[in-house]
Amino acid sequence: MQKLAFDEDSLLKQLQSTWYQTIPVSQFMQIAPLSFSGQSFSVTAPLTPNVNLHQTMFAGSIYTLMTLTGWGMVWLQQQLAKVDADIVLADANVRYIAPITADPVAKTEWIDTDLSALQRGKRIRVNLSIELWCADKLCAVFDGRFVSRPKSSD
Repeated sequence: MQKLAFDEDSLLKQLQSTWYQTIPVSQFMQIAPLSFSGQSFSVTAPLTPNVNLHQTMFAGSIYTLMTLTGWGMVWLQQQLAKVDADIVLADANVRYIAPITADPVAKTEWIDTDLSALQRGKRIRVNLSIELWCADKLCAVFDGRFVSRPKSSD
């Protein structure tokens, strides 16, 4: 088995710290990255702090979890490429398929996107699809367009 050229645990801890420091709702929701292989990324959040009156996951929590999964994937890829850029969600569509009654796992795959434009000072767009699974059942699908642009030096 080939050793990955990055420290997965360190990257995931840094990502979670970034979320908690810059997006306070992520800490309240207890969002936590689970794994990152370089191509696939998974994230979870416990059901308890995210329930609605039906004792299923609140739609806003679902949307936030899936948004941060996509945002996190772009951030992780930028870390691997050693690029410092700001990431925003530019457009998204979510389809709620089934109620979430247990701790969910959001999963996404990296589609090969050239990040070199960021190094040249230009912005990029990344389209990602995120699936939300609950007890081996697909419960939601999120399609998002993330825009990343180099941080200004001023």
